[in-house]
Formats: sequence, structure tokens, C-alpha cells
Amino acid sequence: MTTRPPLRQANDSKMKTKRFTRLTGLPFARTSTQAMLLWLSAATIWLSSPVAFAADETCAKCGQAVSVSGEFAHAKYDASLALEGAGENSAAFHEEIYGERFTVTIAHLPAGKYTISIGVAETWFSAPRQRVFNVTSGGTTLAKDFDIIATAGSARKVCYITGVVEHEDDSLKGPLTVSFSAGKDNAKFNTFEVKNALGAAVVSFSASEIADAYSAAATRIPEISEPPIWRNPSQPLPVRINDLIRRMSLAEKVAQLQNGAPAIRRLGLPAFDYWSEALHGVARNGDATVFPQAIGMAATWDPALLQQEAGVIGIEGRAKFNDYAATHNGDAKLCGGLTFWSPNINIFRDPRWGRGQETYGEDPFLSGTLGVAFIKGLQGDDPNCMLAMGCAKHFAVHSGPEPDRHRFDVTPTERDLYETYLPQFEMAVREGHVGGVMGAYNAVDGVPACASSFLLTDLLRKQWGFDGYVVSDCGAIYDIWGRDRHQFVKTSEEAAAAAVKAGCNLCCGGDYNALVRSVQKGLVTEKEIDRAVYYTLWTRFRLGLFDPPEKNPFSKIGIEQNDTPEHEALALKVAEESIVLLKNDGVLPVNRSEIKRIAVIGPNADVDWMLEGNYSGHASRPVTILNGIKQLAGPNIAVTFATGCPWALRADGSNKPRQNEIDDAVAKAKAADVVIFVGGITARLEGEEMRADFDGFSGGDRTTIELPSVQTDLLKALAGTGRPVILVNCSGSPMALPWEAEQLPAILQAWYPGEQGGRAIGLPLQFTRITGLPVPASALS
Repeated sequence: MTTRPPLRQANDSKMKTKRFTRLTGLPFARTSTQAMLLWLSAATIWLSSPVAFAADETCAKCGQAVSVSGEFAHAKYDASLALEGAGENSAAFHEEIYGERFTVTIAHLPAGKYTISIGVAETWFSAPRQRVFNVTSGGTTLAKDFDIIATAGSARKVCYITGVVEHEDDSLKGPLTVSFSAGKDNAKFNTFEVKNALGAAVVSFSASEIADAYSAAATRIPEISEPPIWRNPSQPLPVRINDLIRRMSLAEKVAQLQNGAPAIRRLGLPAFDYWSEALHGVARNGDATVFPQAIGMAATWDPALLQQEAGVIGIEGRAKFNDYAATHNGDAKLCGGLTFWSPNINIFRDPRWGRGQETYGEDPFLSGTLGVAFIKGLQGDDPNCMLAMGCAKHFAVHSGPEPDRHRFDVTPTERDLYETYLPQFEMAVREGHVGGVMGAYNAVDGVPACASSFLLTDLLRKQWGFDGYVVSDCGAIYDIWGRDRHQFVKTSEEAAAAAVKAGCNLCCGGDYNALVRSVQKGLVTEKEIDRAVYYTLWTRFRLGLFDPPEKNPFSKIGIEQNDTPEHEALALKVAEESIVLLKNDGVLPVNRSEIKRIAVIGPNADVDWMLEGNYSGHASRPVTILNGIKQLAGPNIAVTFATGCPWALRADGSNKPRQNEIDDAVAKAKAADVVIFVGGITARLEGEEMRADFDGFSGGDRTTIELPSVQTDLLKALAGTGRPVILVNCSGSPMALPWEAEQLPAILQAWYPGEQGGRAIGLPLQFTRITGLPVPASALS
């Protein structure tokens, strides 16, 4: 067994947490810096995304030297995102510079009066007071407690911070500076303009025109006379990969280590985004078959079924990739590639953890067994080419809490580490031959997971024989050094170097852009960069992306194989097998001959997006539980509906149900023969690091595991009618039901059941007593 290194304590920090996680579904790329100058360039050479330039420290439009310094990052959002008020300058508002504290410096302006105009649009948050910041220039306050959404009137709408400043000559008080400081979350800007007293623009630029300056050595293209062989499938794989790598400049290599790896057109290398999701269906890429959430899949206890499901996901992923690549020079877009960052095989140890829904439960062996089945189905069984590629995450010892995940240091006992947190990952590597592993945000024994050679090299590669690629979780490289994070090292260059040396090959985000400076400072060698590029490019070779179409068995999978009726039928089957019958005092199955009216009550009864859970695709033909019951009831049984109450009360009580809503639900229950209450929670309350101002929820996690009291109160009123009340609970985490278990005759756990959840619920309910009728055979995981 590999020797575990001694405990190393991470530096203490009490600074506020910066949000780096993708919460809104907007694609982005990030570049972290500290006390570093980014220059507005006159001679620009696009190298990567986020961008990199060969710069001469001048403004192309005005001849003024412009720089940004401090603690900040660069973000790029989906260009298709509509922004009100952006006009023809829309592209400028899809990129931003943001951070806790940073300064824009404009040198060599003559003394005089200047009007500063800073353009901003909120593309991250959806409600006011989630981002608040200040902007000053010398002794002048341009904005105090500035809230973009409150000022603009809504998210995704452009507004401006404007103010007039008096500037003395640079020789007296230095260059003109504009300082940004965060009050809540991060300060930011999209565009920046300075006008003189006559109203003429003397400086005008956008965040997209700010970039790190690479040296000539970093951008020098190797001179190689031999013809390329990397596209020749008859050559050994290592030879092909190394042939491609040796043709790249250092800057090009570094650019390939970001999830959004750019094209190198001179080499014929298409762009490829490694970030795709497929937790229970192809996610965030349009219509796709949406299977039950992972925790529901685990309740089937059926590895063969999961393998079949994952095979469907692989086919749909390949269909979408082929369709897009055919009209985009072979490129793969964000969430449109074939390297799927699934499954999540972390251990669900605390029932309050919001991301527990993504896992296969609390048992390492079950998690490993199901994870292996999912990986095998997704990757396919062709020995020469993978259908798609899985990625086991988050390695290692990652089980919440969500609000602290960027700075949390876990110190498991030796036994707990090897018996609880590692076995399922070892199974994924040894038995599943998984193509990728994702490093976690947290630290283990004082060392951030993505900088841990013990985890990523000693265990993963040397002991278990892993031969795939390792990717960081999004923003995890920043966490190695950032404020209020692990502060394991002091700079972005040191963090990027530490991660690469430890064995983290690919960065989700832009933090590996610092690697060029890391090489120049002697923190990491170019040979070590080459090793990281090797494992990263290995994925695309194993997927057959550089082979002739006739050599790739999956090249002919067309978009018509996405979201098919056959796949829908499988989603129904998985949903049916996932539902758990927790209690039945003889009320189920419902006898059709004894009822004429059903009252369906509850906040989850007629909500199609609830069915999907998190990390999902878009279901084109979802069946809500209400509609599923109506279909099963048929024309001779009346089905009435009332929401009755919300999922949970807001912290300020502003959504407390009105008495007439409660009265309506109770009246419908009285008029019915049986009541079906569809309650629980949703993935908008529990999930990945999110804001949820509701009682019982905090930062994506739950603070209590009981059914929200507003629902229990309504259930008591419904039970008071004397009608039998069947509870269908939808959640991705355990729900304590002390009153309900005592007082209600039947309880079903339905999880987030996927697109066919409404039809699947009908199986245990049923309205007839057909001989041989199956009953839920699933069990809690």
C-alpha cells in the first residue's frame, strides 16, 4: 500500500469566499493573477481562450499604456447569451475582468478633467444584492455599494458607472488609476472608456482586449522538417501523440491544458472543449434523454441497467458531437465534446450534503460497482476506440460541505481513507478502465487535492496503473493559492506549477495560463508541461478523433439517434425501478373499482423541471407526476389538482401560503376518494454551491433533514379530512418523515425521476389489480 504522507496544515485564512463554480449554466474561462500586469496590445496574436497576446504595452486605439493589476481573473461567457442594451458591442459584454481588489492604470495622460465610463452587465447572478462593489479613482468615488442588477433593472442588461475626475500630471501624483473593490462577491467590468474635457475618447477598451503578454520564446514555433505522422493510425499511439506535441510552441502547449483548448489551424488541430457532463443523460447541450438522478439510479441496485443507460448516453453524446463537428471544422464546443465528467462516485456520508443526489449513496462497494457499470457503458467495448470517455470525480475525500469546499481541509483516519473514500476510485481505474479522473477542491491532510502527488501520482498512476488524464475541478487551481482558499502557495505561477508537477494534467478554467511564467521562473520544466499535454491529448486519440472516418466505428452515428422513443422507454424503465416503496398499509395499489375522484396536491406534482435534478439535459417530452396520474386514471376517474403550499418558506416568510390556497387544497381532498401528495424538495434548493434563502437550506446544503414544515402542516390538514393520503416524496437526499411515517398509510420515495417520472409513479400506484403486477423492487442506497 502506498505510504500516506504526513499531515500538512494549510495556511489559515479569514477572507471572504469568491464564487468560482459554474452555477448558471454559462460557459466561462478564467485566468488568475496576483500583482501582475496585463497589457492592452497593439500587435495581437490570438493563442488561446482565454486570450494571450504578444504585447507592446500600448493601447491600439489611443497610444496610451493601460494595465490591470491586483487580484483578479478573466472570464468569457457564451456569445449566444442575449444582452439588452449592448447593441453592436455585444461581444464586449460577454467577457469580463473580475476580482476582489484590482486596479486599472492608464499612464501618460495629460493633466486635466476626464469623464470615466465603465460598462457592466450581470451575466452571473439573477437577483439584486448578490454582487456589490465599489469603484474609486484617487479621492473620487465613482460608485459605492454598486449593484448592477438594481441599477440596470434586471440581469443581462447593460448599464454604466460614470464619473468625472481631475487628473494631475503623472510626474506629480502618478498615472490615472481606477480601483475596484468587492463588497459582496466580486467587482467587475466589461468595457472601459475615458473622455477628455472636450468629450473625445482618449482611452477605450474592453476586458476582451486585456491579455497576458507572452515572451517571444514562448510563442516560437519549432522548426520540424519531417512530415507529420500524428494522424496516421498505423503508428503506435505514443509516437503519434509525441509527434503532435513536438510541433507546438510552449504557449500552444499551455493553451491545450485549458478545458477550452483552442484550435491550432496551422497544424490542422481542431478546437476541443473537454468540459462535458453526462451524470444521468447528456447535459447542458439541448434536448437529450433525461434519466433519473444518480441517487435514484443507485436505488435500482442494477449494474446491468446502469450500463445499458450509460451506453445510450454515449450514443447521444457521440451523435451531438458528430453533428456539430461536421459543420464547425471538427471543433467541439463547451458541453458538446466527448469527455464527460461523470460519474460522481463520492460517498454520500452526510444526508445534508446538497450534491449527494449526484452520487450512488454511502456505500463504497455499491458506488464502485455502479460506477464501473456506468463507465463501461459510456466508453463502450471497442478495444481500439472509445464511444465516449468517462471521468470519475471528485478525487478524493470530497463529500461537502458546499460553502466551504474551496478551503476545506479533510483529515480522515488511515482506515477511513482506504476503506471508505478510495475503494470506488480504485475500482473505476482497475475494473472500469476509466479515461479520466477529476481532482477535488478540498485539501487532504493539508495538501490541495489537485496539488497532491500522493493522490494523483503515487496512488492513481503508480499503484493503480491509471493511464488516462487528470483534470482539476473548475477553479480548483486558483484554490491552491487564492485568498480565503487553501493558500498552499503564494502565487498563480506556483499553484499552476505545483498542480502540473503533482499530476493534474488539465485545468478547468484559465488558471494554467500562468504556466508560461512558471516555466520562465523555473518552477516547472517544459518537459513536465509536455507530460501533461501528452495525457490530455491522449483522450482525443483514444476517442478516434484523429483517425480517418472509416477507422472510427462511431463516426456515422447521426443526430437522429439522439432522444429516440427507444431511449425514452429505457428512461421509463430506469425510473420505474428506482422508486422505493417506504410504507404501505394496504392502500396500494389503488383499486380502480373503489374510487371515482383523486386529489393530487403538492408543490412537486406539476413541475417538469423538478424531474430532471441537477446536471441534466433538457427533456423534450417530460411527463409530470400529475400528468402521469391523469394518463393512468383514464377518462372515468376525475383528477383534481392544487399546489397547496411552496416547497419551503423563505427566510423572511414572504412566500407563506395564503389561507385560501390551503382551503382549496383541503376542499379538493375532502371531495376525493384518495389524496396523492407530491412533495419534497428540488435541485434548486439542494445542489452545488448555491444561494438559497429558504428555511432549512444554506449554500446548496440542507440544515435540517425533515420535510419542510410548511408541507407537513398541509399534510396534517389533508389527513384531517379522513381521506387516505399517499405521500410521494421527491428529493435527492434522505428525508426524515417522523409524523408522516406514523400517520400516513403509504409513502413512496421517487427521487428526481427523470423525464418519464410521471408515468413511472403510476407503477406502484396503479388503479387495477392485474395478476402479476410488479411492485417497486428498489431500495435505499
